[in-house]
Amino acid sequence: MTQISPDPLDALFQALGRSTFRRRFRLRGADLAYLRAKGMETVLRHADEMIAARLAPAEPQNDGKQTPMRGHPVFVAQHATATCCRGCLVKWHRIPKGRALSDSERAHVVAVIERWIREQDATAPGSLDAAPHPDAQLGMDLG
Repeated sequence: MTQISPDPLDALFQALGRSTFRRRFRLRGADLAYLRAKGMETVLRHADEMIAARLAPAEPQNDGKQTPMRGHPVFVAQHATATCCRGCLVKWHRIPKGRALSDSERAHVVAVIERWIREQDATAPGSLDAAPHPDAQLGMDLG
């Protein structure tokens, strides 16, 4: 029998789920609408850009306060996944302070954000991952 290895992020998400603070975050309202309007690809590109500018430097400006609590789906995801500041990266992800994030560390942060956003979208009404109506491909008015 072939054994399926678990997703390496499963343990992290289980731990985040035990945090009263982290699990209170949900994607809703304007942030969910933004995700739906712009699409996952665009939001993930924004995540990569935000992480590069706000979190990846060795000494981020205003570290510990650089991530707003709302205003973009990525900001909410960062707080939910403890990828909001270098202190949280040390505590939750074991990524040390005092040096720039490596490419693989940046990729890890974006992957964590992506997983959380996809999980949020999948549990919200009107998921981006929902299969389109078959007639939508034909250009039919579903009005």
